[in-house]
Amino acid sequence: MAKTPDAGDPTRTARALLARVPVVTWVGIGVMGVLAIPFVATGGFPGLLVFLGLAVLVTAIYVVATRRRSWLRLPTRTVGVLVLVGGVVLTSIGAVTLPRQPVSPSAAGSSVSERPEPGATRHPTPTPSATFSDESPADPDAVTTPAMSGAAAVDRSVTSNTTALALLAKLPVKGRAPMTGYNRTADFGAAWLDVDRNGCDTRNDVLARDLAGIARSGACRVMSGTLVSPYTNGIIHFVRGVTTSAEVQIDHVVSLGDAWQTGAQQLTTAQRTSLANDPLNLLAVDAHSNEQKRDGDAATWLPAATSFRCSYVARQISVKVSYRLWVTQAERDAMARVLSACPGEAAGTSPFATAPVPVPTRAPATAPAPRPAAPAPAPKPAAPKPAAPRVVTPGAFCSPEGARGVTSKGTPMVCSHKVGDPRLRWRSAG
Repeated sequence: MAKTPDAGDPTRTARALLARVPVVTWVGIGVMGVLAIPFVATGGFPGLLVFLGLAVLVTAIYVVATRRRSWLRLPTRTVGVLVLVGGVVLTSIGAVTLPRQPVSPSAAGSSVSERPEPGATRHPTPTPSATFSDESPADPDAVTTPAMSGAAAVDRSVTSNTTALALLAKLPVKGRAPMTGYNRTADFGAAWLDVDRNGCDTRNDVLARDLAGIARSGACRVMSGTLVSPYTNGIIHFVRGVTTSAEVQIDHVVSLGDAWQTGAQQLTTAQRTSLANDPLNLLAVDAHSNEQKRDGDAATWLPAATSFRCSYVARQISVKVSYRLWVTQAERDAMARVLSACPGEAAGTSPFATAPVPVPTRAPATAPAPRPAAPAPAPKPAAPKPAAPRVVTPGAFCSPEGARGVTSKGTPMVCSHKVGDPRLRWRSAG
């Protein structure tokens, strides 16, 4: 007679039951446990339910189809059918309760789609959840021209004909200033002003520059166009509208919040207004990237498109140099890491930077010209030779009194009168 475990001893009862489980069942349980790990890691308890449901479902199908007991030791096909139903229920419950993962704009059916192959046409569906922010607001109803035109803090000679890496070495490294008192409109002017005085607001200027195939209403307002977002390489088919305009936003490459904390507090109002509307500091991008970036610098946020990072960091450096801002140590290190892959990346120049003021040069001192030599005095005219003495006849009448002459023999004579003869005659001068 076979011995049965003592019903009063739970330990012996459990051991006896476990001993009856075949090895193949233990192997199956072990394999299922290993396979369940990724389901649990990605989906938690709902993921575990999905896995168990699928495992039971496959096993039940096997039992029903082959009439074998399988690793679960299911005794009959009827039990297999019941287990099959249970597997479907478990899988359904797990699938419904799985957490939803956020989908990036570049990989999902949003307004941003992957760059298509040549010749392909993609028409992504706009995401109505995109909204404008204080940092990147909508274009204004009316164009406003500020009292002062755009003016960068330095002239264009500082950023011309040089590399971003060379400029990075000149940027001061300091800690962040507090955000105390920061106000987008009060500190950087209303968005978007007509700082370049071309009659259009800045947002429409940037849309016209960065979008392809644009259609306008009037001279300025961009109504539609196609943008390849530099931050993701995704394509956005922009159409102006209440729920669609925000799909394309204008990003400040150096965000205004970051600028405020790294030196903009010391700028003039005109310079801060220029910084907020400077084309060098502005890019049309997809809404998701702009909302994700917020006030981040290069140490906390870089574009998902790695091919654009060199250009992006070069712009940040050029803007910070143009407006005499500084960088934090972490920001500088991140910029240097990016530029290590492209050390020759050129710096950009702000259109608001003025031409360098020419430095006056003093003409070299020259010796005074020598004075012209005084002309030699004209030679005195030679004294005229005395005229030959007049030959006169002694006793002849003459005039005037005192005239002199000589006789033919050279005897000196004078024209005179004498007592008793008042008439003038040539008389001997002796």
